[in-house]
Amino acid sequence: MKHRTIAAIGLAMFPVFVMAQSTLDQTLGSIAKNNKTLATDRQKWEARKLEFNTGLTPVNPTIEYDYLIGTPSNAGNQTDFTISQDFDFPTAYVQKKKLANEQSKQAEFYLTASRQDVLLEAKSVCIKLVYHNKLQNQLNRRLADAEKVQKGFQTRLDKGDGNILDLNKANVQLIEVRKAFQTNGSEITQLNQKLTELNGGEAIAFNDTVYTAVPIIPPFEELEKLYEESDPDRKILEQQKVVAEKNLSLSRALALPKLTLGYHYQGILGQTYNGIHAGTTIPLWENKNVLKQRKAEVAASESEFQTHLNEHYFHIKHLYEDYTNLKTVLDAYESANINTSSRNRVLLNKAFALGQLSSIEYFMETAYYYNALDQFLEAERDYQQSVAMLLKYQL
Repeated sequence: MKHRTIAAIGLAMFPVFVMAQSTLDQTLGSIAKNNKTLATDRQKWEARKLEFNTGLTPVNPTIEYDYLIGTPSNAGNQTDFTISQDFDFPTAYVQKKKLANEQSKQAEFYLTASRQDVLLEAKSVCIKLVYHNKLQNQLNRRLADAEKVQKGFQTRLDKGDGNILDLNKANVQLIEVRKAFQTNGSEITQLNQKLTELNGGEAIAFNDTVYTAVPIIPPFEELEKLYEESDPDRKILEQQKVVAEKNLSLSRALALPKLTLGYHYQGILGQTYNGIHAGTTIPLWENKNVLKQRKAEVAASESEFQTHLNEHYFHIKHLYEDYTNLKTVLDAYESANINTSSRNRVLLNKAFALGQLSSIEYFMETAYYYNALDQFLEAERDYQQSVAMLLKYQL
């Protein structure tokens, strides 16, 4: 009967998904394909690329027509017709194209950075799910043990061979385990809902209870170099400096005289005139401080890039120190065989059943052991999270 109760609670705490169990790679692949944020970013940057490649050609040609009635009447009427085309200085069009190309490259880095952020969030959720799924298995066993112990004390008391204090302790333990079981099950449901949200609303469940194997993490200096070489945030800032330099080159080209070429027709008093229409602008005031502004932008982008290098170095160093500390803690737990839960749990229950442990000793030992096992599971989860952050550049 108690097994049916446990099964019923388990079914109530987990959503029903008609699908096979997802692996981490399958889950991340699905989210990369279906995530609404990434889809929006792709559309946004495609629009921006079109914007970057707009305005690379000369402005539209101008057509002017004038029909002037003379006064007095014998003065005759005058007709003027002009078609003209304005041009920036020819080198400006070369610089515009180069600028558009560099801006489009920067867009790709923004997309990569957005993708890594989304996939790291998804991977973090999956790691939490492995932790909670493993914990749920442990809590399921604890619940079965607590129900058995509570029933045993209740039977003894009913037969006059027990005491109410032991039964009260068993009842409290059972309540606490049930609460932990239900709370953890609710967390699993919410995390799977978060995965579904990240998957663009398409239902997805992650039921794994085993973490993916951790690859060999290289020494810090090597890892930092690999991270920086692949980091899209660094590439965005590098490209930002290139874009600023191209903007400076374009501004220099736009500061040169503009040209106007065309055809002009004039008719008056029965006589016609036609020929070339030409003109130029004299760049005196319109772009007075533009070059200074562009130079300042180049200097600012270089400063921002150097700031990022400094901050990112210490950010990676902090992540690496967390990783090494957590690995040390996890290795210590594994050396102590904390994770051999079934054997330790069976030994405790057997010793209690044989009378080798008093009720107080049993409750203290189980509380101590459960706490140690919980700490181990948390350390295992935190270690996996630290590795995920260190290897974000690979996503």
